[in-house]
Amino acid sequence: MAQAESSGTMISVRGVTKRFGGLTAVDDCSLEVATGSITGLIGPNGAGKSTLFNIIAGVFPPTAGEVILDGETVTGQKPHHLFARGLVRTFQIAHEYARLPVIENLMVVPPDQAGERLATALFRPGRIRAQDAEVRRRAEDVLDFLRLTPLKYELAGNLSGGQKKLLELGRTMMTDARVVLLDEVAAGINRALLASLAGDIERLNRERGYTFFVIEHDMDLIGRLCDPVIVMAQGTVLTQGSMSEIRADRRVIEAYLGMTDDEAA
Repeated sequence: MAQAESSGTMISVRGVTKRFGGLTAVDDCSLEVATGSITGLIGPNGAGKSTLFNIIAGVFPPTAGEVILDGETVTGQKPHHLFARGLVRTFQIAHEYARLPVIENLMVVPPDQAGERLATALFRPGRIRAQDAEVRRRAEDVLDFLRLTPLKYELAGNLSGGQKKLLELGRTMMTDARVVLLDEVAAGINRALLASLAGDIERLNRERGYTFFVIEHDMDLIGRLCDPVIVMAQGTVLTQGSMSEIRADRRVIEAYLGMTDDEAA
């Protein structure tokens, strides 16, 4: 496993709780994601993993506690503000623009493009052409990185599930992302394409310094990519460590697999 050198803390979650009416989905949860790491987050269904991701990404405000991004408190900030700070989230189900070609799915991502402003469109068309050319060049570089160039003009809705996941990863590359929250990236992907996607995540981490925080049920993928691995159960952190340490932890076996110590023996 090759990772970028880690220095400092990219995400710090401190005493976060989230209640929905009488349901406590996240309960006094604290954890850290080191800068330059690929950190895994695992746990049984209902452990609070996706809710925690939504809190970090600004979708839900926490009921209590705080979220710190690269040393700055961002608790309750909206997703577009966090996007501008370099935090990007992907989803278990890819969110492509189905009726746009693959390359245009990438080109619409960068914010504040000149062509979005009427005055610029009317009076400075040369600026728009120059920026569009630069955005297209960047999109073509991303397609080349992800080996999607042959599908450049294919409608995104026609891609396979795995190709859509690659495209969604490519959309993060069209931003100035510093940290990417990956939510079940392996869902619906065949093993060959998953191995390719895992390699792309490792390259982005190693070559471009991306920090990744990964929710995943595929333990082989977590074992390949992630160190450390954080385990959630009942809305809070149960333990964390290397994948070998996690696999040997009886508490994890009981919480994650629903087995008692006697059954796991």
